[in-house]
Amino acid sequence: QVQLVESGGGLVQAGGSLRLSCVASGRTINSYSMGWFRQAPGKEREFVAVIHWSGGSTYYADSVKGRFTISRDNAKNTVYLQMNSLKPEDTAVYYCAADRLYRRTAYVAGGGMDYWGKGTLVTVSS
Repeated sequence: QVQLVESGGGLVQAGGSLRLSCVASGRTINSYSMGWFRQAPGKEREFVAVIHWSGGSTYYADSVKGRFTISRDNAKNTVYLQMNSLKPEDTAVYYCAADRLYRRTAYVAGGGMDYWGKGTLVTVSS
């Protein structure tokens, strides 16, 4: 089992930045692909970004490409999501997730992960 705990959410003005962190416990994440998803009020969960277990490949939703950066520090068992140029439409609960494989098609559909955190709220004011 992998337990995931997100942090770093909060209230920020449009155009600002936040960095989310996700600390894993229970197992090392070296062999897990790690992703971020989000769910806005009244909407379905959507894919944001994923990083391959090797760290050599990343993939982003078109809506965040060029503004968000996913990274990982396996020594700290932690994954990050740097969010810049935030927009009000980025407001959502952000979830960290882990997958023993790398299933990009499933991620884009909003799922495909084996383990999920409980989320951290990001609110972007206009």
